[in-house]
Amino acid sequence: MCGIAGIFNISGNPTSLEVIKAMTNKIAHRGPDGEGFFVEENIALGHRRLAIIDTSPLGNQPMTSKNGQWVVVFNGCIYNYQELREELKSKGHSFISTTDTEVISEGLAAYGVSFFERFDGMFAIAAWHKSSKTLYLSRDRYGVKPLYYWLNGKTILFASEIKAFMAHPEFKVELNHEALNEYFTFQNLFDFQTLFKGVTMLPPANTVKIDTSNVSGISHKSWWNYDFSETDETMTFEDAKNETERLLKNSVVKQMVADVPVGSYLSGGMDSGSLTAIASQQIKRLTTFTAGFDMSSVTGVEANFDERRDAELMANYFKTEHYEQVINAGDLSWSLPRVVWHLEDLRVGMSYPNYYISRLASKFVKVCLQGTGGDELYGGYPWRYYRVFQSLDQKSFFDNYYGFWQRLVSDEDKQSLFTDSVYSKIKINQPRDIFERVFTFNKKLKYDTPEQHINNSLYFEIKTFLPGLLLVGDKLAMANGLEERFPFLDNDLVSFAQTIPVKHKLGNLHNMKKIDENISSKRNKYNEFDDGKNVLRKAMMDFIPESIINRKKQGFSAPDESWYRGENADYIKELLLGKKTVSSEFINQKFVEKIIDEHINHRINHRLLIWSFMNFEWWCRLFLNGEQIL
Repeated sequence: MCGIAGIFNISGNPTSLEVIKAMTNKIAHRGPDGEGFFVEENIALGHRRLAIIDTSPLGNQPMTSKNGQWVVVFNGCIYNYQELREELKSKGHSFISTTDTEVISEGLAAYGVSFFERFDGMFAIAAWHKSSKTLYLSRDRYGVKPLYYWLNGKTILFASEIKAFMAHPEFKVELNHEALNEYFTFQNLFDFQTLFKGVTMLPPANTVKIDTSNVSGISHKSWWNYDFSETDETMTFEDAKNETERLLKNSVVKQMVADVPVGSYLSGGMDSGSLTAIASQQIKRLTTFTAGFDMSSVTGVEANFDERRDAELMANYFKTEHYEQVINAGDLSWSLPRVVWHLEDLRVGMSYPNYYISRLASKFVKVCLQGTGGDELYGGYPWRYYRVFQSLDQKSFFDNYYGFWQRLVSDEDKQSLFTDSVYSKIKINQPRDIFERVFTFNKKLKYDTPEQHINNSLYFEIKTFLPGLLLVGDKLAMANGLEERFPFLDNDLVSFAQTIPVKHKLGNLHNMKKIDENISSKRNKYNEFDDGKNVLRKAMMDFIPESIINRKKQGFSAPDESWYRGENADYIKELLLGKKTVSSEFINQKFVEKIIDEHINHRINHRLLIWSFMNFEWWCRLFLNGEQIL
């Protein structure tokens, strides 16, 4: 729901309406329904609106509290806003709209910024307090809605997307070499830096205060964190199942609040199927969406990647109005520059199918339910936990898990990967340090038992892998003016899921096998040990066809291993090894050539690394060179 941007001149210099307009125009795709601005002395706030709740002009932003002290721009949705609204009315606050934004502005007037901590929802908020001339930035617990800032000592810029900064005369795009090292280690960024030098992502569950004393930096202060360390070992499986079912139902109903059409993604899997099952009881003839793939040139395990058949089974079962998008190999080259432009902050996995399915959904609805989060809460990646459940202590745990999460290039191969110039600028041990800090930041974690190791893995993945998935989901959906919502990320459901014992989520831990993450489908590799999310499976038994409940896990991924060797091979070579290649300034082309050769000749499956090379090449073209998308 929307895009926000702002300028705060700590130096005291006046801000410019023209500049803040230019910044919001860069993210106009996030809010095609309207725009609004607040400019006063050294502060400027901008907003692009995607109207979801109270679509009338009364919901326009920036919004000022009735006492005139708070000015708010907001991106997201607060699902418990009606309860908070009634509480504020009992304290004497009046409302002229039915928006959640007005609840935020009046809540700030009543309680101050601690009010953010009471939200059940997704949000990125900027709030200006007039009399103290203080700016507050805040982000939701789970990091669903992005918020970036840039500081040069006299000016702070913030926005939902980094490209907004490019409209400010003081901002220049430069590559952050340490972030590049981190990305080509994890295919993700665990720290809050970005590939753009000087640009930081505000961490989830953080509220920061910025005033004229913030001339050297901003301190991140978290007000919430995940906690898998306090499991209730007395909980029965039946209790875990029943409470999961109750809370998921409640969450879906809460997150369907909207004054515009709501639909749901529907793959052939259990998570989206669970949401569709519940949502279809609330909306007659719910609209659902699936992306499938042209399998005419696909072989091996990827031949099972097209989920349309299972999706159609569920669409018929739930009586939804169902639409499908068929993606073929040629769709990569057209979509890739658009995906990178909107993603900008490169993260996990082959995401162009996400772009296509959100584009399809946006033609019919403005809000779409998404199943992300179920795996991270309920243990949906059994093959990963093999790496750690037999660890002996903290060091053993770190060694095992770090080796696994070097998804792209190991530290030992970095000198071959990077050009001499880049290699001389990076700290080779920094990715390992960043990896360990994810754990050591949380003093509650222990490393003594297999169950603790599994819960530590769940904590790590929900703190790192999940934010990457959420970022991809937000950027590529909002690229098409579509808001995604995540019912598994509900405050009550998350709190409960963290207390469920590992024994109810997983079984047969001693039998798990190591799986190569480059292998897109793990189904034949751990067959009878594919026992993740036991509680969730049982909770949904009465809602979803048995064939779906017992279906082996299948990620949403195109058959790129085959396509990279076949129809897209020439495109990849021209993009990464051609005369126009830009990333060769940073990435050693001999290394790229070797990787492509090993993949095409079936020696090693390098689909993840080749995807990342292509993403970074387009990042260089679009953001460093200013190339335009045709």
